[in-house]
Amino acid sequence: MLVVGCGNLLRGDDAAGPILVRLLAERGVPPGVRLIDGGTAGMDVAFAMRGARRVIVVDASRIGVEPGTIHRVPGEELRDLTPPEGNLHRFKWDQALGFAMWLLKEDYPDDVTVWLVEGESFEAGSGLSPRVQASVDRIVDEIAAEVSELVEGGSG
Repeated sequence: MLVVGCGNLLRGDDAAGPILVRLLAERGVPPGVRLIDGGTAGMDVAFAMRGARRVIVVDASRIGVEPGTIHRVPGEELRDLTPPEGNLHRFKWDQALGFAMWLLKEDYPDDVTVWLVEGESFEAGSGLSPRVQASVDRIVDEIAAEVSELVEGGSG
């Protein structure tokens, strides 16, 4: 299993993914679970998926719903097959999912889940807003429980 936290640690609620990965690391994860701070580098996310049977991607969203709202979405619903315009700095994780499917072929994970947390503030230099922090804590608990179930069930 691979858990990838995407986002920018320096831009308020955009740090939800990387902070979540750090919180999971502090709790400790069993062997076979990799944690990656995917930052803002979608291409790295695609390559990191090689060999993982299950992938969880966590990121902040800005879709205009109540801050702190959590969406858990199957990865196939969010895959973007459109190539990035301009340069690879615009290559995001949704494009990474589409690229990884093309690149990895039979090595593409069997199960990809995306957790999105609606952000409130993306100001440079600020921390997570209280509502987003509470949502990140909840997702950490849910992912930790899922990892425990996999390990206990012998399929992790």
